[in-house]
Amino acid sequence: MLYRHDTENCFASAIGDQGLSDDEFASVLDEAATALENIKADYRSGALPMLSLAEAKADLEGLKLVAERCRRDFDNVVVLGTGGSSLGGHTLCSLADIGFGPEDGSPRIYFIDNVDPNTFETLFGRIGLVRTGFIVISKSGGTAETVAQFVVCLDALNRGVGKAAVAEQVIVITEPGDNPLRRLASKWGTLILDHDPEVGGRYSVLSLVGLLPAMIAGLDAAAVRAGAADVLMRAMEANAPGDCEAAVGAAIGIGLLRHHGAASTVLMPYADRLSIFGLWFQQLWAESLGKDGTGTTPIRAMGTRDQHSQMQLYLDGPRDKMFTLVMLDVADSGRPVCSGDSCDEALDYLTGRSMGDLLAAEQTATAATLAANGCPIRVITIQELNEKTLGGLLMHFMLETMVAARLLGINAFDQPAVEEGKDRTRRYLANMRLPE
Repeated sequence: MLYRHDTENCFASAIGDQGLSDDEFASVLDEAATALENIKADYRSGALPMLSLAEAKADLEGLKLVAERCRRDFDNVVVLGTGGSSLGGHTLCSLADIGFGPEDGSPRIYFIDNVDPNTFETLFGRIGLVRTGFIVISKSGGTAETVAQFVVCLDALNRGVGKAAVAEQVIVITEPGDNPLRRLASKWGTLILDHDPEVGGRYSVLSLVGLLPAMIAGLDAAAVRAGAADVLMRAMEANAPGDCEAAVGAAIGIGLLRHHGAASTVLMPYADRLSIFGLWFQQLWAESLGKDGTGTTPIRAMGTRDQHSQMQLYLDGPRDKMFTLVMLDVADSGRPVCSGDSCDEALDYLTGRSMGDLLAAEQTATAATLAANGCPIRVITIQELNEKTLGGLLMHFMLETMVAARLLGINAFDQPAVEEGKDRTRRYLANMRLPE
């Protein structure tokens, strides 16, 4: 097992009226059996290629060559994209760099997912372009934000380095066929890698979209997929939904929504390296399940920070939330907190303790406090955070999302409401007065 999945405090027997009764859970779990069997059938038929990626190996050698060239030739790599084109790779790369810079001579990787003009002016003012690579990711090749980012960076490269260098410093990832991004890349002679048209952006973390940036950061892509494959196989081989952690999680979440009005789901990791993972989950859950007037709202929190900012609301506000804490076994790790002359008598409780001891106590206390106050909470515990365990977590939540969607009777893979905003953006741009 790559993680422990403790759901005891989601049930009425442990936390009281806000928890699921045995009958409520059994009813939803029965539905989850059909959902899980359908997912198994789709997996076996190849209808869910995002799952099959976990077992793929043939593509990694080619990606390795691209990553090695980027590590050799670039001091900086800028990833341009938005949503799933950015969050998966950023989640993985956070294992290697949480903001203090890379180790072992790896390039510094920047993920830019907005079109804020100030961000680009700051970027071009702070990094030299001669040894900067750009990875441009858009599945459709027509994402307005990404195409705009690309054109701005092309202009900067052309002016600052020269047209001949552009082809050597830009990699484009987009689906096969004719689209604006591919046409631009072809015109400038950049390397173009194919995005699988059957894998949606928010499910693409195990593809080259997530793994190429991870490999450039020096991470083990094969281990990421191995962890994902481990969780996938446990689900595909489960004899009943109760034997599949992802199906259990989905049944609890949807059961709490139906029977107890838990319309929000809070994901609260206690490791800084999982900060972007929370954002990745937020998109995955919201965009997959928020349809036809149903779904639950994902809230990304971070321990221990949000014990001091959101916990008041969680404990004393509306009882409309389910909580998932992701904990690390960190006791006895880290530097000592109080030793020698560095302590104060008021801090005797810290004497002889490490930072890991404090973090372990904080996360355990938060879980116990939520449960004691009748809040449905499950705990996912991992012993060590690395590529394999992170791959397992990513697969768990993709599967949980797919099961939840089937329980809600919706399609987990489309996003029809998002298109309205894109259409309005194009119309507003068309009506703007052009500069004279």
